[in-house]
Amino acid sequence: MLERILIVCIGNICRSPCAQTLMSETLSRGNPGLKIDSAGLEAQVGLPMEPTARAVLLEHRHRPPEHRARQLDGTMLRQADLVLVMERRHVDGIYRIVPEARGKTFLLGKWQGELEIRDPFRRDRPAFEQAYRQIRTAVEAWAVHLGH
Repeated sequence: MLERILIVCIGNICRSPCAQTLMSETLSRGNPGLKIDSAGLEAQVGLPMEPTARAVLLEHRHRPPEHRARQLDGTMLRQADLVLVMERRHVDGIYRIVPEARGKTFLLGKWQGELEIRDPFRRDRPAFEQAYRQIRTAVEAWAVHLGH
């Protein structure tokens, strides 16, 4: 049984906190002990969620928690039962930190043909909307796969 899910991107201000919000809303209903966190491979520690990413979540009636970017470290990876990333290159970055994370690290878009979710940072609003839609679809697919 899963106790900890860790969602990883680069900066931990757009994609991973969005996915964390959606995953928490989707999976925590039937599993109050499940902990869902996010972190970044190159996080600017302490930054809040990117304003456009937060606005898109709010407009879709989600309730993002107060967020501060966190730097990914080996302890987080070792404690996680499942690690979900946005792009294939993130998998390599995780394996460099904790090689034993193999077997529990997957693309968030795994069930959409190994879809990579592009970073909307410093792009226009449609890029944030597209990332949101892809993340929402991927989270729904993971929920089905995990039996929720």
